[in-house]
Amino acid sequence: MTIGKIIDGKAFAAGLRGRVAEGVARFVKQTGRKPGLAVVLVGEDPASAVYVRNKGKMTVEAGMESLEFKLPASIGEEELLDLVEELNADERVDGILVQLPLPDHIDEASVIAAIDPAKDVDGFHVVNSGRLATGQEALVPCTPLGCIMLLKDELGDLTGMEAVVVGRSNIVGKPMAQLLLAENCTVTIAHSRTRDLASVVHRADIVVAAVGRAEMVKGEWIKPGATVIDVGINRVTDTEDGKARIVGDVATAEALAHVRAITPVPGGVGPMTIAVLLRNTLVAAHARAGLAKPEEL
Repeated sequence: MTIGKIIDGKAFAAGLRGRVAEGVARFVKQTGRKPGLAVVLVGEDPASAVYVRNKGKMTVEAGMESLEFKLPASIGEEELLDLVEELNADERVDGILVQLPLPDHIDEASVIAAIDPAKDVDGFHVVNSGRLATGQEALVPCTPLGCIMLLKDELGDLTGMEAVVVGRSNIVGKPMAQLLLAENCTVTIAHSRTRDLASVVHRADIVVAAVGRAEMVKGEWIKPGATVIDVGINRVTDTEDGKARIVGDVATAEALAHVRAITPVPGGVGPMTIAVLLRNTLVAAHARAGLAKPEEL
């Protein structure tokens, strides 16, 4: 039995961060300043706090300026919007990221809409979403852009391939479909309510699973030789020993007998997200400085 390849997202992300660092050094020489990334964390969510800390560390390692704003969960929406406006006007800041989720009393859509689209390195603003949907230059959400990078590195030209995206979120599913369309794929967006989901997935050359359900996509659903990108991060508890572990949206052990290649969870798509965030910040810095986007990014 042939076992599919495990795609090393960690290694690709490390290479991308290295290219970003080289681009940052050139940008500093050209402009006399470092690109700046401002990250806003509201509340004490442990997972978000770890993520923000890692972002800050890698931002500095890439040669950029890291600005962190840690706010209490009790902060009012107007106060947060005021901070966003200050960051919009701050010449040191090329990228603004407000860590989601936000507390229930704050409207996430209002906060995202307040971010200057030119500094929206998360790619969630409707202006960037619209530009992506209409094939224009845009800041693109980090996770789906990272997925496309991994796919092109593994498969080369994606033209003519049939792609199925399982999941329809604004953060991953919808922008993922737009990026695949831009690569000349034939794209289907499926989801948990798709009729006969297994047969829809089985026809795909490329499967991107981003539905948020642990091991929902079974190995037998995968067409032999397909490439699978597993975006899911789900914590499950083993019934025997009670220990928690992280699994994706795909039953990886089963899928390995069918796939050409698959991203592992953890260690696949996850490392790409921060690397692409740094890439987006450098791209935004170039645009704000009136410079062309570095070709290697």
